[in-house]
Amino acid sequence: MDKILHQPLGGNEMPRFGGIATMMRLPHIQKTEEKRQLDVGFVGVPLDIGTSLRSGTRFGPREIRAQSVMIRPYNMATGAAPFDSLNVADIGDVPINTFNMAEAIRIIEDAYDEILELGIIPLTLGGDHTITLPILRAIKKKHGKVGLVHIDAHADVNDHMFGEKIAHGTTFRRAVEEDLLDCDRVVQIGLRAQGYTAEDFNWSRKQGFRVVQAEECWHKSLAPLMAEVREKVGGGPVYLSFDIDGIDPAWAPGTGTPEIGGLTTIQAMEIIRGCQGLQLVGGDLVEVSPPYDTTGNTSLLGANLLYEMLCVLPGVTHK
Repeated sequence: MDKILHQPLGGNEMPRFGGIATMMRLPHIQKTEEKRQLDVGFVGVPLDIGTSLRSGTRFGPREIRAQSVMIRPYNMATGAAPFDSLNVADIGDVPINTFNMAEAIRIIEDAYDEILELGIIPLTLGGDHTITLPILRAIKKKHGKVGLVHIDAHADVNDHMFGEKIAHGTTFRRAVEEDLLDCDRVVQIGLRAQGYTAEDFNWSRKQGFRVVQAEECWHKSLAPLMAEVREKVGGGPVYLSFDIDGIDPAWAPGTGTPEIGGLTTIQAMEIIRGCQGLQLVGGDLVEVSPPYDTTGNTSLLGANLLYEMLCVLPGVTHK
């Protein structure tokens, strides 16, 4: 039987302001048997009870989908034609428990266990950065320890937040402690702003991470950096986690913990496009908070960066 290849609904078939809001106006697939035919699934995780300043990321998946209506199937810059080679759909949201963090984490991990068991590469619409921990737990069961490309203003390696071990600022310390990461294949890009101690970013370095502070990225193309990143994280499965606050708030104000002096949107695309050739097993775009995104630009950027992630997955055809 010929492989099914879903296509985004075109702008001449339904006005872009009409129809049901799915990621890139792709089909919404819910039945397990239909999911088995997918290569890639866009997944929403509407969690924001892990945030420490401004909430609202629970609305992120919905608004990212709404802003994705302008994205067309062919990447004219890179030649990537993901829908010509991969079967992609929107598989909906994980029904998290919005009152109980521990239960929400369990629900997310169970959901990703099922997604990965069906052979689907998940591209996740967050939600705050807490969600990456249960996703990495599920991915380890499927792929073993992974390398990581992590874009963020913050290292997210706090030991606790208000005494809580799981929150959006503790994700990658827990991931190290739970042996989810191949620490010699981890890169964190865009870290900046102030710390609680002078050693805040050194915890990551001591684990073997390559830490690229934002100042190292100022006024330059990141293509050379990404050649180094591919050398560092290649040779095994890799997960890509993109916190939208890695981008300067001039371009992405709609987030919970904005920090000045960040990356540009062009550098964001260079980073993701620079992941071409890696064995990517999943990715997420987190921390979009629509209540602080009055123009929709942050959600629009998030949608486009998720599309760029799709374009660098293994097996994508290039024209």
